[in-house]
Amino acid sequence: MITRGEFFMIKEMYERGMSISDIARELGIDRKTVRKYIHPPQSPFQIQAKTKKKQVGSI
Repeated sequence: MITRGEFFMIKEMYERGMSISDIARELGIDRKTVRKYIHPPQSPFQIQAKTKKKQVGSI
């Protein structure tokens, strides 16, 4: 998880033309994290659930 300030820094750096790798290096975070905040999923089908479905046993 990143801070709100880091989020805005990522957006600003990317708009100035910095590459994802350069942004990640400068902020000390993973490239995948930078990419996630620059290109968020557009469709609810692209969002992966982080919880497991509960299984209901037979009664």
